[in-house]
Amino acid sequence: MPSVMIRKDQAGKMTLYVPKKDLEETVVAIEHDSEDKWGGEFTLADGSAYYIEPLSEPPRLPITLRAKRAGEG
Repeated sequence: MPSVMIRKDQAGKMTLYVPKKDLEETVVAIEHDSEDKWGGEFTLADGSAYYIEPLSEPPRLPITLRAKRAGEG
Protein backbone atom coordinates (compact mmCIF):
# COMPACT_ATOMS: atom_id res chain seq x y z
CA MET A 1 0.00 0.00 0.00
CA PRO A 2 1.71 3.19 -1.12
CA SER A 3 1.43 6.52 0.61
CA VAL A 4 -0.28 9.16 -1.52
CA MET A 5 -0.57 12.90 -1.12
CA ILE A 6 -3.89 14.61 -1.73
CA ARG A 7 -3.92 18.36 -2.19
CA LYS A 8 -5.68 21.13 -4.08
CA ASP A 9 -3.82 22.78 -6.95
CA GLN A 10 -3.79 26.51 -7.69
CA ALA A 11 -7.04 26.18 -9.66
CA GLY A 12 -8.74 24.56 -6.65
CA LYS A 13 -8.90 21.07 -8.19
CA MET A 14 -8.07 18.11 -5.98
CA THR A 15 -5.03 16.09 -7.09
CA LEU A 16 -3.61 12.76 -5.94
CA TYR A 17 0.16 12.21 -6.09
CA VAL A 18 1.82 8.77 -5.90
CA PRO A 19 5.54 9.38 -5.20
CA LYS A 20 6.77 5.88 -6.10
CA LYS A 21 5.24 6.19 -9.58
CA ASP A 22 5.83 9.94 -9.91
CA LEU A 23 2.15 10.15 -10.85
CA GLU A 24 0.04 13.22 -10.19
CA GLU A 25 -3.50 13.29 -11.56
CA THR A 26 -6.66 15.28 -10.99
CA VAL A 27 -9.32 13.55 -8.90
CA VAL A 28 -12.54 13.42 -10.93
CA ALA A 29 -14.71 11.49 -8.43
CA ILE A 30 -14.69 10.49 -4.76
CA GLU A 31 -16.91 7.69 -3.46
CA HIS A 32 -17.70 9.50 -0.16
CA ASP A 33 -17.46 13.30 -0.07
CA SER A 34 -19.69 14.62 2.71
CA GLU A 35 -19.28 16.25 6.11
CA ASP A 36 -19.65 12.90 7.95
CA LYS A 37 -17.73 10.55 5.62
CA TRP A 38 -14.82 11.20 3.25
CA GLY A 39 -12.75 8.76 1.21
CA GLY A 40 -13.35 5.40 -0.41
CA GLU A 41 -12.59 5.06 -4.11
CA PHE A 42 -10.88 8.00 -5.84
CA THR A 43 -11.18 8.03 -9.64
CA LEU A 44 -8.45 9.94 -11.45
CA ALA A 45 -8.50 11.77 -14.79
CA ASP A 46 -6.35 9.06 -16.42
CA GLY A 47 -8.97 6.41 -15.55
CA SER A 48 -7.04 4.80 -12.70
CA ALA A 49 -8.58 4.46 -9.24
CA TYR A 50 -7.23 4.28 -5.69
CA TYR A 51 -8.98 3.29 -2.46
CA ILE A 52 -8.46 5.19 0.78
CA GLU A 53 -10.12 3.97 3.96
CA PRO A 54 -12.99 6.43 4.64
CA LEU A 55 -12.48 9.07 7.32
CA SER A 56 -15.21 10.36 9.63
CA GLU A 57 -14.85 13.91 8.23
CA PRO A 58 -13.05 15.68 5.38
CA PRO A 59 -9.38 16.31 6.26
CA ARG A 60 -7.40 19.52 5.93
CA LEU A 61 -5.41 19.40 2.73
CA PRO A 62 -2.67 18.65 1.88
CA ILE A 63 -2.64 15.24 3.58
CA THR A 64 -0.64 12.03 3.12
CA LEU A 65 -2.59 8.79 3.48
CA ARG A 66 -2.13 5.09 2.74
CA ALA A 67 -3.94 3.93 -0.40
CA LYS A 68 -4.23 0.88 -2.60
CA ARG A 69 -5.13 0.49 -6.24
CA ALA A 70 -8.90 0.03 -6.42
CA GLY A 71 -9.86 -3.50 -7.31
CA GLU A 72 -6.81 -5.08 -5.63
CA GLY A 73 -7.44 -7.61 -2.83
